[in-house]
Amino acid sequence: MTSETGESSADGRDDEAVSRFVERFAADMTEAGMQRMASRVFAALLADDDGSMTSAELALALQISPAAVSGAVSYLTQVSMVSREREPGSRRDRYRLHNEIWYTTFASRDRVLTRWEETLKEGARTLGEDTPAGVRLAETAAFFEFVQSELVGMMDRWRAHRASLDA
Repeated sequence: MTSETGESSADGRDDEAVSRFVERFAADMTEAGMQRMASRVFAALLADDDGSMTSAELALALQISPAAVSGAVSYLTQVSMVSREREPGSRRDRYRLHNEIWYTTFASRDRVLTRWEETLKEGARTLGEDTPAGVRLAETAAFFEFVQSELVGMMDRWRAHRASLDA
């Protein structure tokens, strides 16, 4: 299959259609609150067959500067969505999606929710648990505690469901 411009990858994919998918999914993630360039880099890695690319490959695929790639990768590394690997025998880094990226991402949110919950409970005590602000903070902490307990069960159910997909 070839694109409108007649370009296709060695694997027969329509490069233009792949690019449109990357930009559309990146826009969806940006709309949900993720940084724009990080969304684009993540979507490009997600669309890559082995889930890894060098900085130069990302810059070329997304038509962005190496500095933009670097900033996006720094963010994605910080939030545990991408890891940096050194190519054997090279000074170049490869950026790779983690295995089970969504599971890993949600599991890491568990630690964030715990930290927020503890801070909110402390805030409620500090402000006074009977004050309107203290009640609001305590309710928010209870919400995060609930979400976290549900997340554990949901992740277990996902693992079982994923195993059934592979069977």
